[in-house]
Amino acid sequence: MVEKEFFGSSKDGRLVDRYTLVNSSGTRVSILTFGGIIQSFCFRGIDIVLGFDQVQDYEKQDAYIGAIVGRFANRIGNGVFQLDRKKYYLLKNNGPNHLHGGLDGFNKKIWRAEVNGNALHLYYTSPDGEEGYPGNLEVEVVYYLDEKNCFSVEYKATADQDTIVNLTNHSYFNLNGHGFGSLEQHEVQIFADRFTENDENALPTGKIRDVHGTPMDFRQPNRLLSRIDEDYDQLQFGKGYDHNWIINGEGLRPFAKARGLTSGVTMEVFSDQPGMQMYTANFLNMEIKGKENAFYPVRSGVCFETQGFPDSPNKSQFPSSVLKAGKLYATKTLFILY
Repeated sequence: MVEKEFFGSSKDGRLVDRYTLVNSSGTRVSILTFGGIIQSFCFRGIDIVLGFDQVQDYEKQDAYIGAIVGRFANRIGNGVFQLDRKKYYLLKNNGPNHLHGGLDGFNKKIWRAEVNGNALHLYYTSPDGEEGYPGNLEVEVVYYLDEKNCFSVEYKATADQDTIVNLTNHSYFNLNGHGFGSLEQHEVQIFADRFTENDENALPTGKIRDVHGTPMDFRQPNRLLSRIDEDYDQLQFGKGYDHNWIINGEGLRPFAKARGLTSGVTMEVFSDQPGMQMYTANFLNMEIKGKENAFYPVRSGVCFETQGFPDSPNKSQFPSSVLKAGKLYATKTLFILY
């Protein structure tokens, strides 16, 4: 079942609706037409994603909470890339780098919504030149909640020129409840033997590192924050985890497993992407109060951003993020709760 209600208006008067996917066990996932944001995710009576009660609060924050990010999720070095022998210059909105589609990315757009059975389809057309990207890009994102508490997010895109695409969702999860605070009571497993090394600006250097013997090793379940402050260059650069893990295998496969040790809620993440950025909200510290007047301090939510590799347009050794004109970009991510 899909419910629809008016959520509010943006500062420039755009109307925002909220659609809620509901299954027979009472799991509820609410999505806004503003940014395609996952505004709440209630499982066993616990809301497990950070969020806000008003559109204006989403507009004020710059942490991409709950949103679809694009055209290119994560960072592009120096805000520039070359495609078909032409250079494209993007806004630098993260130090020297371009991040999550720029200043006015997909997270700030009003998406057109259609309900098809128990699925919510969101559509957005990104015009040629928007934020510096080439080509008119037609994007569709499909949200679906099944009866077994599997929440799927499916991304599709086509363009009329060669371009680059890398889409993901930027929800911050706290499996003990969105207002619980610290991630200390979380256990995480990541199915990856390697990760992409970062420089001091959280941009991949191009080098691949093995997780063995480092605080990046989550091949076995481990307390999420137990090693986060260790004397390790990768953690010190970003004040915690903000890295792309190279997930083992190919196709739709397990990426991560997380458990709230207080609530007992477990979430598994599956995708067909090559990598996953885990971000532990190292710079969150929101002054804006969240839902139900909750406070969201540093490290109060964790993102599992299934994705292509950051800065892949500038790293030929990374999987390509190029979408050829007329071809289909298609990827899927599953969040399974129990």
